[in-house]
Amino acid sequence: MDTPPVSGTDSDSDDSLVTDRELQDAFSRGLLKPGLNVVLEGPKKAANDVAGLKQCLAEFKRDLEWVERLDVTLGPVPEASELQSTLQNKDQKAVDAEDDFQREMSFYRQAQAAVLAVLPRLHQLKVPTKRPTDYFAEMAKSDQQMQKIRQKLQTKQAAMEKSEKAKQLRALRKYGKKVQTEVLQKRQREKTHMMNAIKKYQKGFSDKLDFLEGDQKPNARGTKEKAKGQQMKKGPSAKRRYKNQKFGFGGKKKGSKWNTRESYDDVSSFRAKTAHGKGPKKPGKKGSNKRPGKRTRDKMKNRTR
Repeated sequence: MDTPPVSGTDSDSDDSLVTDRELQDAFSRGLLKPGLNVVLEGPKKAANDVAGLKQCLAEFKRDLEWVERLDVTLGPVPEASELQSTLQNKDQKAVDAEDDFQREMSFYRQAQAAVLAVLPRLHQLKVPTKRPTDYFAEMAKSDQQMQKIRQKLQTKQAAMEKSEKAKQLRALRKYGKKVQTEVLQKRQREKTHMMNAIKKYQKGFSDKLDFLEGDQKPNARGTKEKAKGQQMKKGPSAKRRYKNQKFGFGGKKKGSKWNTRESYDDVSSFRAKTAHGKGPKKPGKKGSNKRPGKRTRDKMKNRTR
């Protein structure tokens, strides 16, 4: 009793063996030639089943009036008279499918021809072709759905307005902060300038009191400072005048007591008696203001007690 194959691999090997045998038999009979062998299928035969096609057409064909079907088969509208001269030699049916403009124009002209042919026919059949003024078309969506859409649009618009307002507020805050920072910096600069001017005035480096006139415009103040500066340039500066007032009016300080050739040769002011201590003594110079000793002073204190 034959046992069935356990797995699919045995069946595949049997099939391959059968095909190998068939190939060997075909080769032995001379049906196969050396080289690449490809199984060639015969050409397909086109079946022209006219009866079947007519039966299918009869199944889905409905005998309806033209008003219900509104089917028209027409060619495109001829070209305008002004363009006919340039397109006489051109075939109207030859439309380049890759050219978008020609393709769309052919659709448009064909639809135009259908409308021109159908409108008179509809008027003969007394079919209205225009919508009445009081025409009411029912919407495809319900009022509840449209209300939801309206609420959603309103919510979206409110969110956009809120975001825009927040952006404007942030921009205003940034601008206000910038202006406030500029004002504080300006005040600090003015304060620093005034303190420096006060210090210069206290030290005598400047005699200007323009820093007390804070209400003046900077341009007017600058022009005044320029005018005063030009006046001060004619004489010594404030710093030089302050030093002259404190230390003198200048002149050579170092080497003022050095001898020169002229002073060395000049002996007109020499007095021998005065030089050797033989001249008249000044009264009251010696011993007039002599202070008593410590013991004498103590005795004088005890006497007064």
